[in-house]
Order: sequence, then structure tokens, then C-alpha cells
Amino acid sequence: MNAVSGQTPKPHVGAVVIGRNEGERLRRCLASLLPVVSRIVYVDSGSTDGSAAHAASLGVEVVDLDLSRPFTAARARNEGFARLTALEPDLPFVQFVDGDCEVVAGWVPAAFEYLSDNPDCAVVCGRRRERFPDRSVYNWLCDREWDTPPGDADSCGGDALMRTRPLQDIRGYRDDLIAGEEPEMCLRLRRQGWRIRRLPEEMTLHDAAMTRFGQWWTRQVRSGHAYAEGAWLHGSGPERHWVRETVRALAWGLAVPVAALLLAGAWSPWFLSLLAVYPLQFLRLGLRNRSWALAWSSVVGRFAETAGVLKFHLTRWRGGDRRIIEYK
Repeated sequence: MNAVSGQTPKPHVGAVVIGRNEGERLRRCLASLLPVVSRIVYVDSGSTDGSAAHAASLGVEVVDLDLSRPFTAARARNEGFARLTALEPDLPFVQFVDGDCEVVAGWVPAAFEYLSDNPDCAVVCGRRRERFPDRSVYNWLCDREWDTPPGDADSCGGDALMRTRPLQDIRGYRDDLIAGEEPEMCLRLRRQGWRIRRLPEEMTLHDAAMTRFGQWWTRQVRSGHAYAEGAWLHGSGPERHWVRETVRALAWGLAVPVAALLLAGAWSPWFLSLLAVYPLQFLRLGLRNRSWALAWSSVVGRFAETAGVLKFHLTRWRGGDRRIIEYK
């Protein structure tokens, strides 16, 4: 306890928040961080709702991202991290948070304690929950997606507490990734011998604000793009990074439909049998997960993931600019 104020001193942790036009979500995010970290850097990517001015009014350091270069969340995080460590070169830990998330009280001290007691761990994350899971089936699916078991993990998400030195040693996130930057960064950390850990503690409340099928579909396309690029970059390594996910998407979203069309063109009745794998898969997953929504998401989502895989390779083949895939 601080003898003068009677308050528990803040742990020596900084925070990097990224966002654009998050409005009230950003206000909640910053308010949840101010009592528990020593410094906050907010990276704004062209907000028009006064987000940057609000952050500055709270004493938060604001970085206006140069939008003459293509935006990626990875670049935003790197620039925020660079500013934070320039301001506090001896900072041992940094909490990364997306601007649409509120940090749960108690998370930062718990994560700080774990990293302090486990010097072989570089990244620690907890349970991210959807703030309004009942507003739409798409929000609910997000909440279920993030319900992962605690223990050693391959990767984290956008919210995580990290050691600054290992992140600097691997030069942070890969700037040019438009999706899947956290698993790619964690892969490079694990190759250096560091552990990634998921704790059972509640970490953040997220507001996906997904109410339309089109938003959910776009988010799944982004996942497919991340799978394809991750496999392209690191799939030949011993981890086979995202090779399985890419092959699975292409098998269900492309190979089966193409084979069915070829059989139908040959007037073979077997095309109906091939198409029957989809309702059978839906039934199998629904019974296994005790959720028809999860089964629907898994079956239909493979087509969106396939679109993302093809989008990545088509853009790579053409040599065009890669634009961030946003669902809201």
C-alpha cells in the first residue's frame, strides 16, 4: 500500500490501445486501464468522432497513424509499442488492448504477477468475453470462439500482457499482415524458446457489434485469409502453421462443391451423395456440440474461409495491394 494515498501502487506496466471511431467503447477501454497501468499510448487510425481528443484529455499519449500507408492493426500496435518504449525504455511489460474492449478489474495485476513469477513466459492472456452475446447469434458465436481452455497455448489474441524485451528482440508484429498477426508473432516467440500462457482469469469485455450475416461472413473471410497467409509464411516449418486450417477450408469450401459439379456435369447420380456430406456434417457437429448454431457456423463458415484463402493467393499472384478486411 502507498503510505501517503492509501492506494495499492500500480504495477510497472504500460498499455497500447488501437482504434478508430470506437466512441463509447474507447471511453470504457481507457477508463478501465487508467487505474492499473503507469502509461497508456493510444494509436488512432483516422477517427472522426473525437476519439483522439478524448484520449489526450485524459493524459493519454496519442499517436496519429500515417494513413498514406495501408493500415494494419499490426502496424498500429508496433507504432504504439515503439512510442511507449521510447517514453519508458525500462518498461518490463506492455498490455495490448483493442479499443473496443474493456479490461476487467483484476486482470492486469494477475497477469503481472504470473509473468513476474514465470520468467520463461513471454505472453499471457485470459478470457475475452462478448459484452452483449444475446444481441445476435453472431455475437454469441464470438463469445463461444473465445472460450478456450487455460494452459500453455500456441498464440494469443489482440488483448494480452507481454514482456517488452522478447517482443523487441523479434521486432514486434509483422507490419504487412492484414489478419492473423498475433499467432504469427507468437510463433516467432515460441521458436525463440518462450512460452505463451492462457490464464483462467477474466481479461476483457469485447463489443463485436455484429448484427448482420454480412458482418459475420466478412469476419470468416478474414479468418481464411489469415490461415492462407500464415501457411504461406510458416507452413513448411515443423509447426505446420495453419496448414491444417487452410486445407480444411479448401476441402469443404472448394473441393467438395467442384467434385459435385463435375459429377453432375457427367450426369452421375453420385453428385447427390457427395452433396449429402454437408447435412451429415451439420448433424454430426450439432449433436457433438449440442448447438445447431455452432454446427451452422462451422459448415457455412468453410465457404467464407475458402473465399479468404483464394483472396490471399489471388492478390499475391496479381501483386496488388492488400487491404484490411473489416467487418464493422
